[in-house]
Amino acid sequence: MPGFVKMATLAELPPGSSKEVEHEGRIFALFNVDGRISAIDGICPHQGGPLAEGSLEGTTVTCPWHGWQFDVQTGKTPLSGKLCQQVFAIKIEGEDVYVSVP
Repeated sequence: MPGFVKMATLAELPPGSSKEVEHEGRIFALFNVDGRISAIDGICPHQGGPLAEGSLEGTTVTCPWHGWQFDVQTGKTPLSGKLCQQVFAIKIEGEDVYVSVP
């Protein structure tokens, strides 16, 4: 059943950082871009690279394995208009970061 799950605290996710979180066998990549928290599917569709371990420049994360790039707020990539990482809704309650899980 879909709902929000606590995946981090704001202290664990300072501006410019990322965090990988596993929940029920699924990998989520959380990012903080200038105080705005985003969450996308954490596995690169190319060959399964860990997106949370990639470099973050602005809103673009670059997969550390083969350089595929995704916007962490929209999930879109400059590689293809048809390819898009799933983006998950975020809710902040106090210092806690909640992610909407399917």
